[in-house]
Amino acid sequence: MKFEDIEVEDVDFGAMLEESFKNEESKSDLINGVIVKINLADNQAIVNIGRKNESFLSLDELRDEDGELFVKEGDSIPLVITGHRDERATVSYKMAAQREALKEFIEDYDDTQEYIVEGVVTKKNKGGFIVEVADLEFFMPKTLSYFPIKINPIGKNIKALIVKVDKDKETVIISRKELIEREKAVVNEIVDRLLSDKTPVVGTVKKITTYGMFVDVGGMDGLVHYSQISYKGPVNPSKYYKEGDSVNVVAIDYDKKKKHLSLSIKDAFVNPWNNIDDILRKGDVKKATVSNIEPYGVFVDLGDELEAFLHVSEIAWDKNVKHPKDYLTLDEVIEVEIIEIDKEAKKLRVSRKNLVSKPIDKFASEHKVGEVVTGTISSITDFGAFVKVDAIEGLLHNQETSWDKSKNAKNLFKVGEEVEVKIIKIEANNGKISFSKKALELSPIQEFAKNHKNGDIVEGAVKDKKEFGIFINLGNGVDALIRLDDLAPLKEEEVVKGQVIKGVISYIDTANEKIRVSVKRLERQEEKAILNKVNKGQEDSMTLGDVFNEKFNK
Repeated sequence: MKFEDIEVEDVDFGAMLEESFKNEESKSDLINGVIVKINLADNQAIVNIGRKNESFLSLDELRDEDGELFVKEGDSIPLVITGHRDERATVSYKMAAQREALKEFIEDYDDTQEYIVEGVVTKKNKGGFIVEVADLEFFMPKTLSYFPIKINPIGKNIKALIVKVDKDKETVIISRKELIEREKAVVNEIVDRLLSDKTPVVGTVKKITTYGMFVDVGGMDGLVHYSQISYKGPVNPSKYYKEGDSVNVVAIDYDKKKKHLSLSIKDAFVNPWNNIDDILRKGDVKKATVSNIEPYGVFVDLGDELEAFLHVSEIAWDKNVKHPKDYLTLDEVIEVEIIEIDKEAKKLRVSRKNLVSKPIDKFASEHKVGEVVTGTISSITDFGAFVKVDAIEGLLHNQETSWDKSKNAKNLFKVGEEVEVKIIKIEANNGKISFSKKALELSPIQEFAKNHKNGDIVEGAVKDKKEFGIFINLGNGVDALIRLDDLAPLKEEEVVKGQVIKGVISYIDTANEKIRVSVKRLERQEEKAILNKVNKGQEDSMTLGDVFNEKFNK
């Protein structure tokens, strides 16, 4: 827009400016004053301005950038009368210097050129605002300020366009509104072009944040959200770009109220999911680069703008993977198998462990049930302990830790402790191995069998009653069964827990951990013993009689 197109001629802004100062008629007086005395203690100078009373001037207006005074007593300096107090005029050297600088600016002003200035709003008056630009005071009418009514712009930095210079009245009028509307027109043109034509354009990365990056497209900044950078999903922009990089972008939205332009980098390229069937199939083995590691798994870059998820359970056959970082590192190149392609959710899942042999298969090929191996306690649970042997873990259940039923894994072992165990089960299909510690020791029944045999008389307290018989405890953790058929002459209903019963061992099976006792056999055995004793006594008597007879006959 040209200067002559701006409707400012209908308003006398110079008169408006002068009107704003009408109560300070002397304010326009530019005079010369002589410094009579410099009082450092009071930080002021006494100045003779040719009137009845001398004026006072703050020394702060007479110091240079280093804080040094640039005047001395007797010097003549330009001043502006700013008002009166107690019949004494108040003056300002700074304002006089500004007036002279403004006059010089106006004299050098070229109305064929366009001037865009930047300054600070310092004052508000009836007609508008005073804007200080490089120590010059320009006037900005309210109608050209573009400030909302409720906004107080004092202290605000602004950019504005010089729209009128009155050399006679020594005034410079500026418009913030004109500059903003001009910028709006440029923005609208850029936005319309970007949104109507989806052809990718080249932009420059201006700033990178945690949530995305700002890209300059033809003089306007737009935001590329981190979810709009790659088809792989949300990514950290700083891993892919740096400030100053050129990128291809497409405009996807513009919020006029917030003046927010949204851009996309990924939309500037072909979406690989449109042709995913031509790129990947389930079961394919691909090289991938570890791009992100989380406690629950790893994200890997497959190339072609595709990213897949490697769950922690798919990293290794080890069931106790505590953290993926113990197995993989960032930017490491690995081989993975595609195990799931979710077209609807646009997600890929891969497996690493599928490409290596199962440790249990190797274990099963090298070991067999009944073999004794040495392992390390890797973890302890309420139901037992896990023992790591080579690269696999097997369960040592509580009932296999000791023949003493009062003991379990928690009070017998510590994590990291080395232990010798016997393999009692290998289930390669289910990935399960069972160990036993007590299998390496003689059971209480085996110990019992070392000193007892069938026919020995024993006694024990009744421990339990079942439909098929009575269990008695023989001590040292050994229980024996008295079947009901072997209970006579005792009667089942008369037997109570804790009652001590005597019987004869009728059966010892150390392989199946079973002992049977018979009360009935005890009775027969005792009868037989008495009979044998009687018979033995009779034999002894006959022999003695024979001896007597022999002697008598002799």
